Amino acid sequence: MLSYILVIAAVLVLLNIYPPLVSEDLVFRSKANTLQSSVLVIVSSLSGLERLTEENVADAMTLAQEAGLSRMLVTDAAGKILFDTRETGSAVGQYTFYTEVVQALTGKDVFTCRYENNAFRSRASSPVLYQNQIIGAVYAYEYDTEEAALLVGFQNNIFRISCVIGGVVLVFSVLMSRALTGQISELLEAIRRVREGAYSHRAAVRGHDEISQIGEEFNSLADRLQKTEESRRRFVSDASHELKTPLAAIRLLTDSILQTNNIDPATTREFVSDIGQEAERLSRITEDLLRLTRLDSDVLEPAGAVDVLPVLQQVLRMMELIAEDRNISITYQAEEGCRVLSTRDELQQIIYNLTDNAVKYDRDGGRVEVRLTKRDGFAELTVADDGVGIPEEDIPRIFERFYRVDKARSRAAGGTGLGLSIVSDTVKKRNGTITAANRPVGGAVFTVRLPLAPEGGERT
Repeated sequence: MLSYILVIAAVLVLLNIYPPLVSEDLVFRSKANTLQSSVLVIVSSLSGLERLTEENVADAMTLAQEAGLSRMLVTDAAGKILFDTRETGSAVGQYTFYTEVVQALTGKDVFTCRYENNAFRSRASSPVLYQNQIIGAVYAYEYDTEEAALLVGFQNNIFRISCVIGGVVLVFSVLMSRALTGQISELLEAIRRVREGAYSHRAAVRGHDEISQIGEEFNSLADRLQKTEESRRRFVSDASHELKTPLAAIRLLTDSILQTNNIDPATTREFVSDIGQEAERLSRITEDLLRLTRLDSDVLEPAGAVDVLPVLQQVLRMMELIAEDRNISITYQAEEGCRVLSTRDELQQIIYNLTDNAVKYDRDGGRVEVRLTKRDGFAELTVADDGVGIPEEDIPRIFERFYRVDKARSRAAGGTGLGLSIVSDTVKKRNGTITAANRPVGGAVFTVRLPLAPEGGERT
């Protein structure tokens, strides 16, 4: 705002200086042309005389009486005044020492003009020649207050206009400054409130100027911070709860061993086995939390062109052993040449979590179908089961951390509630997408799409 005011002030100062100077220069040029033309007319009327005298000069000066000049003099070669248009105080017969006359008697055409005391004072002189000999000089003087008055009026008008513009700009600047100061103060207050932890506070945004745009960006940032903080608190709460459960079980089992006298070896072995299972579950939760932390921190291994089919076959061989216990069959159809930009470990984690999830929540004797195809520049992996499916109200939250559709069954199955979150974050970090839906025939289907690697890329 201050820079704008300084620019406007500089323009107004220039407006009060430059146009008057230009106008004054134009008047000087006009005076020079007019006065020199008048002098040359007189010079031409006298140039035919062999010698200048008061009588022949008076006869030739008929035009000079009509020139409208303040004063006109004609001198001989010695500077003696032979003709003077001034009626009172005529200097005829006297010698003049005007600088302009002296210069004219040396053969120079002279013009001077000054603007002072609200008047233009113009002087011009030229030599009178007869057969290339200087026989005299013509001197003209003009005192003009009319054009000076016009120039003064022009300057005054510019000054008045500048004062009006300056006043308007000043008032407008004060109003704008107050408005901007209020907006900035409100924005600073909102920043302080959010910095202190009031993430729900928002800056009141008004108008469409730059400050309002900053306010909108701040509100958008505050929305994101609020969501992040809520997610962080929920994550910490859920993580604490998940870690608390196996720890509580381990403590209960160890207390049972310590407080039971004469416990038989079989019971001890059973308790120790349960402690080992809870410790293993605690380890899985910790590993999943570390993996999510690396994903949140963008700590990823460099991606390379990985063929999905060998990884898929390896994971399915592992899962078949788990599925056999519940008489669940796993089938797959895969198209060759599906190479994506990722790492082998990431692909194994994605495929394992999806197929493990399908087996856990499928019915006994059910069927898990896996399909791998290429479509529109993406490798598309679908994992479907024919179990009970996912409640429609839970589908939008299925990829949230620690979110479980059936909490009791999920814990009984040994899940940490982080598998789908890890899959979703990993896929998104590799510029892919993942969706979940229910099948029309029953069961759930998960679809992962990852960009295909360009041909000739480095294989991993």
